[in-house]
Amino acid sequence: MITITIVESNTPDLPAQAEIYAAALLAIDPGLSIRIVAPYAGALLEDAFAESDGIVFTGSSVEWNTAAPEAEAIRGAMRMAFATGRPIYGSCNGLQLAAVVLGGTVGASLNGREDGIAREIIVTEAGRAHPMLRGRAEVYSALCVHRDEVQGLPEGAILLSGNAHSPVQAMAYERDLVTFWGSQYHPEYEPDYLARVLESRGIDLEDCQAIRVCAEDAVAAQRAGTRTEEMKPEVRRTELRNWLDHVRDRKAK
Repeated sequence: MITITIVESNTPDLPAQAEIYAAALLAIDPGLSIRIVAPYAGALLEDAFAESDGIVFTGSSVEWNTAAPEAEAIRGAMRMAFATGRPIYGSCNGLQLAAVVLGGTVGASLNGREDGIAREIIVTEAGRAHPMLRGRAEVYSALCVHRDEVQGLPEGAILLSGNAHSPVQAMAYERDLVTFWGSQYHPEYEPDYLARVLESRGIDLEDCQAIRVCAEDAVAAQRAGTRTEEMKPEVRRTELRNWLDHVRDRKAK
């Protein structure tokens, strides 16, 4: 059995993200064993990741970015995870967190927020050869909601994809003990969940409804900036499925 530990990256007063991630991973492999830890709710034990075959860092809606003093608890969790040598995946805040811990930089995008659909994400030459994006089209779209972005890659990081809004949409880092894959977008999200998040933030309701039904309605998908086939669950979860395959391969060695 594969055991995945999910690191809840929201503070206890904010909506939990770990359960959303668990549901997405279990939809891919119902036989997974899932554990959840929450660094903002209290210090992690030294052996918090000891039984993990893979580790996931969720997105977050905290007000600070991953370089801020307030983020030290979650940075500490990432350092602990890196020290295990286990495969790690991070979405949104998780990607930014890894970048900071590994020596890169983050900040608020000069293009403003990217909420709804990350459009026209272009796979790099390195991305075309990397197993994280196996099965992805060379230009694709994905569900997203973010203010901050990676603005300086860590030395040794591999840029896998980017778009006009945020040049770092997917990144890998595979040096020494560390094996990290991450995306600025959210392969774990469902369109309906994202639509509800955006509605709560006052986004145009018709735009939110277009996102909600973008996997079934071609006109709505076009309004949202995507295509129905890109929003099917098996396509949206491409990176997570590839990562779980990677976790299994690593465990088998």
